[in-house]
Amino acid sequence: MNNSKIVEYMQEARVKFLQADAMRHLAIVVRKMDVEFLLPIKYESGPVTVEITAMHVGNTSYTLRHTVLDRHDAVCARGDAVLVGFDMQTERPRPITDGEREVLTRHRVAATT
Repeated sequence: MNNSKIVEYMQEARVKFLQADAMRHLAIVVRKMDVEFLLPIKYESGPVTVEITAMHVGNTSYTLRHTVLDRHDAVCARGDAVLVGFDMQTERPRPITDGEREVLTRHRVAATT
């Protein structure tokens, strides 16, 4: 499988994650995304699962980790995306709402170093 397809899977999972009631109608933009491809995904690897966790929640942005697992739960890829709350009127960053913060906190894990 082409690595760009893995990034598409991550995006699809992120879109589903962001459909939470508190986040559904709020604009966000992807500021940055880093992906680490760890194992090849072959036809026999599927179906794959993408788990999403919040790694950091700031004032106007947050970081989501996407972990791509094959059908044997082997980690095939891991990617972090920095998303920024966006005000469509001013075209500037906006503060993360209390509702967004609540959803993200429920899915937050402590970062390991």
